[in-house]
Amino acid sequence: MAFVVALALAIFVLPAPWGFVTVLVGAFVEVVEAFFWIRLSRRGRVQVGPEALIGAEARVVSACRPEGKVRVEGELWRARCEAGADLGETVRVRALDGLTLVVGR
Repeated sequence: MAFVVALALAIFVLPAPWGFVTVLVGAFVEVVEAFFWIRLSRRGRVQVGPEALIGAEARVVSACRPEGKVRVEGELWRARCEAGADLGETVRVRALDGLTLVVGR
């Protein structure tokens, strides 16, 4: 957009030497902006799927002795906790076994 504005200014408003400078500055701004957005978009990989839940904290919704339910990031999951966990406790997701989360304190 900066290049288009600079080009319009160079053609319709500014005198000869300043029009050329304006077009160069507009092109430079466009190149810098493109590199900025490309670098920003490649900062990190998006984690998706159940495997991304490993290491997350979960709140026990139904007592896990050894099986129950936990809420992780707003979703309700079946869980298995060998040590046992009571209602309202916070546990950490250790592994994934099918659609059941293996959790521990």
